Amino acid sequence: MEMENAINKLMLGQIEERLIECGIHRIISCVEKLSLEQIQYRPNENSNSIGNQILHLNGNVRQWLIASLTDATDTRERAKEFDPATPFTKESLIELLKNLEVDVRQTYPIIENLDLAATKEVQCYQETVLSILVHVIEHFSYHVGQITYITKMLLDIDTGYYAGLELDKVN
Repeated sequence: MEMENAINKLMLGQIEERLIECGIHRIISCVEKLSLEQIQYRPNENSNSIGNQILHLNGNVRQWLIASLTDATDTRERAKEFDPATPFTKESLIELLKNLEVDVRQTYPIIENLDLAATKEVQCYQETVLSILVHVIEHFSYHVGQITYITKMLLDIDTGYYAGLELDKVN
């Protein structure tokens, strides 16, 4: 049990770092730099706008992490996340992300005490708690990369994510 609690704490650290610090905060940084028109930009009908990707990430995390691992009700309406007609503003997207951060952090005490090998139902799958946590981190990171790429493409900027770090250091 002690080893499992230690592993759970390590997973919580990764959620904090990857989902919140390297995820939510980076997306907010991108949204703040862009106009609403740029946030709505879709290169073609098979691609999603940054705004729709944010709606999608919010729905995914709430369903996979929050609803599946807590007693929260799953209210996800997945089709709306991808519908270009779903309304949003810059401010509403930033607010959505900030609320998601708060709600994710509120799951920490629950996750800390879960059996990582326990099986949970989520979406149309049966997944272990560990696979749910890995999925949420991986899926979120995937879309952060897309949002970052679109931001760099539209603005021709360095996002500054790694400013001040010595990335050329050899181990």
